Amino acid sequence: MKYATSAAAAALAVTMAASTAQAGNYQPPVVEPEIIVEEASSSSSAGIIVPILLLVILAATL
Repeated sequence: MKYATSAAAAALAVTMAASTAQAGNYQPPVVEPEIIVEEASSSSSAGIIVPILLLVILAATL
């Protein structure tokens, strides 16, 4: 009978330890949104200046 009492106490201790390890709800991690800053271009016609300049130089050589 003494063995049954100590086995029951050990089983109770293991059960209590296992139940406290699983206590609580799952909370998803809080992730802050990443802020992306886009730099404004200095001029809207910056991409057309070089080709036009090349055409002017080519026309001047002909």
